[in-house]
Amino acid sequence: MRALVIGKSGGIGAAVVAELSGRGEVVGLSRSQDGLDVTDEDSVRAALGGLEAPFDMIFVATGALGMPEKSIKAFEASAFAAQVALNAAGPMLVLKHALRLMPRDRRAVFAALSARVGSIGDNRLGGWYSYRAAKAALNQLLHGAAVEVARTHPQAVVAMLHPGTVATRFTEGYAADKLTPAESARRLIGVLDGLDPAQTGQFLDYRGDAVPW
Repeated sequence: MRALVIGKSGGIGAAVVAELSGRGEVVGLSRSQDGLDVTDEDSVRAALGGLEAPFDMIFVATGALGMPEKSIKAFEASAFAAQVALNAAGPMLVLKHALRLMPRDRRAVFAALSARVGSIGDNRLGGWYSYRAAKAALNQLLHGAAVEVARTHPQAVVAMLHPGTVATRFTEGYAADKLTPAESARRLIGVLDGLDPAQTGQFLDYRGDAVPW
C-alpha cells in the first residue's frame, strides 16, 4: 500500500505515519517541515503537483482549535474565517488537488480528521462557535464530495473521522481522559480498513460508530 499523510508533524499525523509505515511507502507532508500551507491553494497545488500517482490512502491530519469561544461575546468574524480556512477549506483543497493521485480501478481512501464537537445534533453545551462550525462545514464539504468522487472513482471511500480526545499539544488543558496518539491512529486506520465504497461519505468516530450530523 502507498499512503500520503498531510500534517505529518502533528501528534496524530505522526502517529498515522508510524501506523502505516509497516504497510508500504508513506509520503508525509507538513507546514513546519515542508512548507505546505493548506489554507493557500498555490501551496497545496505545488506540493501535491510534484507527487506521482497512485496513493491508496490519503489521510489529512491538519487542523487547529484556536481560541475556543466560551460565549457569544467572544465571537469574532476574523477568527471564524481563519477556522474555516484551516479546518474546512484546507482538507477540501487537498482533495481537489489529490484526486488525480487516487486510483480509479481499485479501492482508495481519502480521510480527514473532523471532531465530535462539529456535530450539530450532538451539541448540548454551546460555545466553541468557530471551531464547531468549521468542522461542521468540513463534514458537509466532504460528504458532498464523496457523492462526486464516486462517479469517477467507484471504489473510493471518503471518510470524516473523530479521533477521540488525544493527548497532544492540541488538547492541552482539556479533558483528563485521553487516548495516546498511537492508540488513536491504530483505531482510526482500523476503522478505515473496515469501510467499503457503499459507506463513503460517513462521519465516524475512532470506534467506527456513526456520529450525528
